[in-house]
Amino acid sequence: MTEILKGIRKLEHQLIAELQKGEEEFFYTVHKKKIRFEQEVKAQHRLLIKRIRYYLKDAAILNILTAPVIWSCLLPAVLMDLVLSFYQAVCFPIYGIPKVKRRDYIVIDRHYLSYLNALEKMNCAYCGYFNGLIGFVQEIAARTEQYWCPVKHARKTRFVHGRYSKFLSYGDGVGYRKNIESVRRDFDDSK
Repeated sequence: MTEILKGIRKLEHQLIAELQKGEEEFFYTVHKKKIRFEQEVKAQHRLLIKRIRYYLKDAAILNILTAPVIWSCLLPAVLMDLVLSFYQAVCFPIYGIPKVKRRDYIVIDRHYLSYLNALEKMNCAYCGYFNGLIGFVQEIAARTEQYWCPVKHARKTRFVHGRYSKFLSYGDGVGYRKNIESVRRDFDDSK
């Protein structure tokens, strides 16, 4: 199982690298978290902007009516972000767990796209924040689980996080007692 999970993680990294090959194809560069398009490309992008009045006019009425429901999730998300950032700032040093870097998970860069109108940019920023936050929170939870309860589940689970391969086998009490401390300290891959 460990080898399969390593293979999956390797493929995920290859997929991310492949998805990020757009720099040459779409004539932009990334330097110090800033994305810069060539001037000619920016001019072409500006021609593609859909004015907000047309964007709203063409939108499905149910999309417009449900937008406040989507945005209502922002306050609990920000609260979760604050609480978990505080949690790991206080607890992780005590446990000897390396902190999860928010910037590795929360990426907001779609506002550099000149072909998006202000509403689309705002929605993209929300999605970038929210989905990045979920990854950030999941990694904090995974590191916490590795420290406090690194035991695999007996029942099938639909998803396993990247730390799961380090966990001890379900039902192996001898292995648990023998290896718990080494598993609790095995964060070399996250530094």
